[in-house]
Amino acid sequence: MPHSRSTERPSPNAPVYLSREVNMMNDLAPELGRRKRAAWGAYKSIEDVVKKTKNIRLRAHLFNTTVLPALTYASETWALRKQDENAVSVIERSIERVMLGMTRLTQVRAGIRSSTLRQQSKIRDAAVYAKWSKIRWAGHVMRLNDHRWTRAVSDWTPRNVKRTTGRPPTRWSDFFTKSFKERYDALRVSRTDRTHWTTLARERDKWKDCWHPLGLPDDQRESSRSR
Repeated sequence: MPHSRSTERPSPNAPVYLSREVNMMNDLAPELGRRKRAAWGAYKSIEDVVKKTKNIRLRAHLFNTTVLPALTYASETWALRKQDENAVSVIERSIERVMLGMTRLTQVRAGIRSSTLRQQSKIRDAAVYAKWSKIRWAGHVMRLNDHRWTRAVSDWTPRNVKRTTGRPPTRWSDFFTKSFKERYDALRVSRTDRTHWTTLARERDKWKDCWHPLGLPDDQRESSRSR
């Protein structure tokens, strides 16, 4: 996988489709730079209200409905690596500190853990939210039966393509493949008794139950109840 480029500037020649930067190497670093700027822009739009209110729930609600969607836009299509998750968390924590009137230096000197700040701010975890968007989207795609390209490219395996040297780039489906392998290995489920994640994803309730340990965001709970 190529090294991550700076998240401060997108590639000047990379196309942007539906507000997301696209590149053939599936490198998320430039797109995360766009998400960072979008998230800060969204925060600036609510900053006056956030600074004036002492209502913690209102402040968290404003963040979750304004900043979080800007930061995680199109995250259902991301092939997240660990460093990408960390980058998302770093962006979120920097905005969180500003919301709480704190600098990184103050936090370090006071020995305040990021988990403590999260308890104070009550905002959602952006990395977890991005994963849930991906999980929900995967279930939706796997339940499609109308032969549209969204499903076709998800199932597509390229043929007659020579693999490049080194570690292959992270694929969109690797998150699900790895998660289920680790789960089956921990439970010592034999390979013959393992159900592929794409099969489970076709059954809405079973798919949702698979991910309970990750924690279901409030809006996901509400959408589930409405069905």
